[in-house]
Amino acid sequence: MKLSFLGAARQVTGSMYLLELDDYRILIDCGSDMERSSSNGQTTAPTTPQPGFFPFEASSINLVLLTHAHMDHSGNLPHLFREGYEGQILCTEPTFALTNVLLRDSASLNQKRINELNASKKQRVKDRQLQMQKDLFLDKQVRETMENVVPIAFNRKFRVADGVDVTFIPAGHLLGAAHIVINVEENGERKSICFSGDIGRKNYPLLVDPAPVPNVDYLICESTYGNRLHENMMSPEDALADIIQRTCIDIPGRLIIPSFSVGRTQALLYTLNRLYTERGFPPIKVFSDSPMGFESTKIYLQHVKMLNGEAREFYKENEALFDFQNFEFLESAKASKAVSNYGEPCIIISSSGMVQGGRVEYHVAENISNPYSTILIIGYCAEGTLGWRLLNGQSTLTIKGKDHTVLANIEKIDVFSGHGDRNDLMNFVEMQSPETLKNIFLVHGEYESMESFKATLAEAGYPQVIIPKKGESFDL
Repeated sequence: MKLSFLGAARQVTGSMYLLELDDYRILIDCGSDMERSSSNGQTTAPTTPQPGFFPFEASSINLVLLTHAHMDHSGNLPHLFREGYEGQILCTEPTFALTNVLLRDSASLNQKRINELNASKKQRVKDRQLQMQKDLFLDKQVRETMENVVPIAFNRKFRVADGVDVTFIPAGHLLGAAHIVINVEENGERKSICFSGDIGRKNYPLLVDPAPVPNVDYLICESTYGNRLHENMMSPEDALADIIQRTCIDIPGRLIIPSFSVGRTQALLYTLNRLYTERGFPPIKVFSDSPMGFESTKIYLQHVKMLNGEAREFYKENEALFDFQNFEFLESAKASKAVSNYGEPCIIISSSGMVQGGRVEYHVAENISNPYSTILIIGYCAEGTLGWRLLNGQSTLTIKGKDHTVLANIEKIDVFSGHGDRNDLMNFVEMQSPETLKNIFLVHGEYESMESFKATLAEAGYPQVIIPKKGESFDL
């Protein structure tokens, strides 16, 4: 059995791992690489997600397993089919639904980019347009991809080939996200391997806690927060209540919250609903400005039974998770821009979370020079993004070619981060016996984070820790 690390190796994005048996090849995740790697394995400023280059024949893959829907895990699936893959994709039912939303949105953006180039009469632009048609997937490839997805249930062994079974175990992090355990009977020997996917955190709004994983021989573990702890110890309700009190109630201000459409937006809306329902907050107007957020929220409502007990009980008592007084989804671009004329205190939730692309750029531009406005960053912002610049105290920002003086208040909380911190990662690893676990492979993290987490694991009695390079293979 051979394991190759084809993505998210010494960097955060682009998760993709190839497990090769004697006559069967399994690809675990097929994500977009959103970073540029430098020679020392560290990452630099992000770029537009690039189509993956597959160092294998797509037609040689027998099966794809998908841990969850985020684009850095699923975003290159349409390319795989375009290059000749003809097999199935196994994932959970919510992952199937959310992946469909994300890939369709990406295909729509790709089509817009091609259409813009089509309108040009310049030959060099025409040449670029032809290249983009080769590089970017469109709706046809997304349809083909989703037609080959087979949803399977959590916590049930699923036989995929002779001597090979897989089990999807709840990982938290995102609706439908899974740890994947693969058991292999090879040459009379039984081996087991677990791919962590992204590890969630306990008591996160809406989501179940990461579930226990049985002892395995090999563990592939994400390490995004391997060198740090979450800063905010408050509950999501308390942290958000404090911000709203200071920014919209004590003063008649505006609160702009850049948020990823899938997962983060739903956690925010649910938390706001609880504040208004259980704490008697004034019904401040809340606008959610993301068409993809709207579609994703419907999927969460279709899978209430997969949410945590607290969310299910709240839904049972209130018959709603995300719908509350003075709440409005903004579906059209016209409605989005009209919000700038709303004269009362309000909360605007819009994508993207890093303030890079999406409708949130307009809201930030409209409010960045208003001292009565607050921009609340609730997640990681990659270096070079507008969100990163805000957090680093830049006094002026250029948005869509126009300079803006930063007079708004900039705040940050990390209680809505979907990634477990170092303690959560340790809790995940410590389910494994140091005596029987043969190797831990650290993936999906910045190189410094991996090195720090490797040292933490060694101190805890796990000396067999490897930080693989991209393209590196290991015989298991």
